[in-house]
Amino acid sequence: MNLIKKYTSVSLILRIIIGLLLGVAFGLAFDNLGFLSLLGTIFVGALKAVAPVLVFVLVIAALAQGNDKLDRRFGLVLILYMTSTLLASVIAVVGSFIFPQTLTLTEAAQADTVPSSVGEVLSNLLVNMVSNPVNSLAEGRYIGILFWAVVLGVAAKRIASDATKKMMGDISEIVSQAVRWIIQLAPFGIMGLVYENISTNGMSIFTDYGKLLLLLVGCMVAVALVVDPLLAAIVLRRNPYPLVFRCLRESGVTAFFTRSSAANIPVNMELCEKLGMDPEMYAVSIPLGATINMDGAAITIAVMSLAAANTVGIHVSFATALILAFISTLAACGASGVAGGSLLLIPMACSLFGVDGDVAMQVVAVGFIIGVVQDSVETALNSSGDVMFAATAEYAQWKKNGKSLPTFLGGDTKLDI
Repeated sequence: MNLIKKYTSVSLILRIIIGLLLGVAFGLAFDNLGFLSLLGTIFVGALKAVAPVLVFVLVIAALAQGNDKLDRRFGLVLILYMTSTLLASVIAVVGSFIFPQTLTLTEAAQADTVPSSVGEVLSNLLVNMVSNPVNSLAEGRYIGILFWAVVLGVAAKRIASDATKKMMGDISEIVSQAVRWIIQLAPFGIMGLVYENISTNGMSIFTDYGKLLLLLVGCMVAVALVVDPLLAAIVLRRNPYPLVFRCLRESGVTAFFTRSSAANIPVNMELCEKLGMDPEMYAVSIPLGATINMDGAAITIAVMSLAAANTVGIHVSFATALILAFISTLAACGASGVAGGSLLLIPMACSLFGVDGDVAMQVVAVGFIIGVVQDSVETALNSSGDVMFAATAEYAQWKKNGKSLPTFLGGDTKLDI
């Protein structure tokens, strides 16, 4: 027990940094430490397993015990999510015109189902929304989990007894505690994930696809450090960077290595609690953000689609590319409803320019190759943005109600920093 207390007394961020450095060192020194890779697999698996249950019980408990203050903040969160994703698409288009990319294509990727239109993507999203809740929980389909949790939470608020509501709250706290225990093991999990990436992939992707990666990562960094903070500054009328950097540090780092917005939901919930946010607010907005706040996915779709057009010699006007930005925004919001995520939405976007389906699937194959970097940065951007915009909406409501902002944003409210 003393060892556990000493371990938990050290800052989680410091422990994660140590785990990261150890993972790099082991990855460069050893090729076959299977038990280290297993640590990463177990950590991500545990997060993915507990996240659907956490979202389900937390949303039900929050709405059942809620006080009807969600509407205004929730509407602002939706506006921020959609505006950010659209601006990310525009940044990707502008970046692709300034630094046009061409690709060396080899063989096409294989996929069971490739969406052919935005309508099909959004249709899949709606179908998943009303799918069997037990199947949604088992398969981690968060739009379905969120839909049924909201329905059951609203129903419980109206008809459940106080004892039942308290029981729901207790179950929510029990699952949350289990999540906290798993998060404490993040340093070991990240050490395993870093080791696997370094020992397996090495540095080859940086030499083979360096320029394409630079464009993708550059657009994502611009959104994370310029576009998203600008939106938060407009809403809060404060310097947003203390909030931005905290979200990147405590949410973005773990998301980068887990490469899963779903797996990072428990981490984001924990961060929202530290930021003093209302559980009724973040219980809904965080899992929703993991579904529709997809800045990185929009960037990936736009950049890779324009690269495909350049590769086959199709001239794309800037006006047409802006239409692509709008389509990428809608498609990115439905990416979680498609097996394979944002990469399998590339052929749909390529069809706007008349790019052949076989060529488009070869571009998808390139996406899978660079995914070890692209997908990591994309997930970090998406997941940290979920918390940042949820917090922005929450703090905007604090200001409207006359409540002081947290000290790190220039207010008087002290939080667990």
